[in-house]
Parts: sequence; C-alpha cells; structure tokens
Amino acid sequence: MSVRRRKWKDRTGTVVREAWEVSIVHVAVDGEKRRIRELSPSNTRLDAEKWERQIRKALVDGTYRRGATAAVEVPTVAEFAERFIEWSEVHNKPSSVYAKRCALKEHLLPAFGRIRLNALSPLAIESFKAEKRRAGLKAKTLRNQLAVLSKLLNLAVELGLVMQVPRVRGIRVEEPDFEFLDFDEADRLVDAARHEWRAFIITGLRTGLRVGELLALRWDDVDLKARRITVRRTLWNGQEGSPKGGRARRVDLGEQVSAALAANRHLRGPYVFCRRDGRRLSHSEVKDVVPDACRRAGLAKRMTTHGLRHTFASHLIMRGVTLVAVKELLGHAHISTTMRYAHLAPSATRDAVRLLDSRVEPAWNQSGPEAETVER
Repeated sequence: MSVRRRKWKDRTGTVVREAWEVSIVHVAVDGEKRRIRELSPSNTRLDAEKWERQIRKALVDGTYRRGATAAVEVPTVAEFAERFIEWSEVHNKPSSVYAKRCALKEHLLPAFGRIRLNALSPLAIESFKAEKRRAGLKAKTLRNQLAVLSKLLNLAVELGLVMQVPRVRGIRVEEPDFEFLDFDEADRLVDAARHEWRAFIITGLRTGLRVGELLALRWDDVDLKARRITVRRTLWNGQEGSPKGGRARRVDLGEQVSAALAANRHLRGPYVFCRRDGRRLSHSEVKDVVPDACRRAGLAKRMTTHGLRHTFASHLIMRGVTLVAVKELLGHAHISTTMRYAHLAPSATRDAVRLLDSRVEPAWNQSGPEAETVER
C-alpha cells in the first residue's frame, strides 16, 4: 500500500503522534530502484493520496526533490477563520463567538490572514506580540487575542488540515485590582437604594449573581420556602443562554435576601426584575442603579453592578468561608479565578501554621482503631 497511517512516539517516549505516510518504490530509466517515504503535510487520507500522485508525477517529470513537491493546498488563516467561527457557533456561547469575531477582525486577520496555516511561524507570532505591545494594546486584551489564535490553530490540527502548528505562548497578565464595599458600606448602600431597586441590589449583594444572571432570573428559579435560587440562564446582547461555564448552579439565600424577594413578589410576568409591563430589563437600564445608590449613600466609592458580586465574594472570604465554597457559589470554572480573593483571608495561613505548634498527635498516626488522643 502506497499510503498508510503511521504512528510513532516522540523523543520523550510518552506522546504518540500520527500522520499519513506515502511510500513509493520508483524505478528509474536506468533500472535503479529507489524507495521514497514522505509524511503527508495534511492529516487526511484523501489529501495523502493526492500528495502521492503529486510525488509520482514529479518523479516521472524528473522534478522530484524531497520536501519540495507541490504540496496539497492548505487554507490561509483568513480562509480557515470562516470554518473556525462556524465551529464556534456550535460549541460556544454567543458572547464567546462575538469575542472571537472581534479578535479576528481587529487583530488576527490583518496580521496573519494571508498566511497559510502550515506556513505560520513562531517568529511571526512573536513579532505580532511585540508590535501590539508597542502599539499600547493592553496585556489582557493581547492575551485574549493569542488565546483565539491558539484555538484556531489547534482546531486546524484536529480537523486534519495540518499536521502541526507552532505553539502560541501567552503573556503574563497581572490581575487588576477590584473594588468592594466593606460591611458598613454595604448596609449604607442598601438603606440608601431607591425603593424600586432595593430588592435588585440586595439580591446582587447577597447572592453574587452576574448582571446577566440577575436580568434573566425568573420566579420559577426561586424557591422562597427552601430559601434557594437556581441559576439556569444569563442574558447577553438580548439573548438568553446558559450561565457562564455552561452549567446551572444553586445558591442558598439568607434571611435578608429572602425577605427582599418575598416583598418584591409580583404578577407582572415571569422575570423577578422587570419593567412595569412585565418585560425583561436590559443591561443599559440597570447600569446606573448601583452608582446612583452609592451617591445617595454618600459613599466615596462608585461601584458598578458587578461590584456587588465582588463584595459578595469578599465578605464570604472575610467571614472564613473556604475558597472552594466561594468558587461554587460564584460559578467559577477554575479555582484560579477565585484565588483573586484569597488575600482577604490573612488568618487562613496564620491558623495553618499554628497547627504545627499543636501537642496533639493526629489520629492517623495512632495505633489501633480506638486509639485515644495522645498528649506528648
């Protein structure tokens, strides 16, 4: 067989790689036999067979040179970007698709659009990073662009359009400082809030829901008897979809937020927070609610609605709640996101070190299932 699937391990002996290999025995005019083996530049059988025909033609024409045969045409970054967006529309949330479109249009395609996927070099990527930084692009924005490029290239490998792609190295980004209200300021904010927005502010402050999750919250998501809400959807750009992270989560309610929601119970429509005619609110309609309450409360801080979420998380950490529990309540996909609040619990490391001074031997180091605590 001239075309076969080949597997081998890399130099470390741990990673298994695969590719289509073309193997041809060519008999020259003088009768000399020569075996040609080349890996197809594209990882599909159809393209490997096309590659084989090109090699055979080059051998007959006398133009064959290893690695220099006309390659199976690989799409450019711009050509593949359309397929990448189609794939994203199936697998990602609308907000993620929108972000990818913007990254491609504003940054990636102007720089790499005309380059074929198998010709994109690490040098070109590093030059792109340096140019964007010189132009004053924020590090976090550049990191997001690089993440989109990396996903695009990895999808090209997954679909078999290229065998390998250059590694897209990210850049270090310092987490920005966030502002939150202390316990006294939070109470003042609630007291000063306009009556029609008080339940909205209390719910954001005591549940940590994102703004889109507050706007998409429906009464059938709220169980006042069990004091619990289930976050099933979020609102983005007028569209409702699953929450960030792709899964629903439950948040238990304290007395204050339970009472505020009960007092806000209405029959205007399915949404907990809505217009007078029952229609769903938009992001633009609530963007000034928290800043207005801050002014009315005489607070120097000018919080946004998202600041209520930061305040919720910060208060939990300062009260001794574990990072893992906070992660679940906030709906973070990774604990690394929740770690930004870790510095608010300075007693955690202090208490951990104090355990070393304990004179009590741990149970796992004692003999017998009924061993008593041993004092040393």
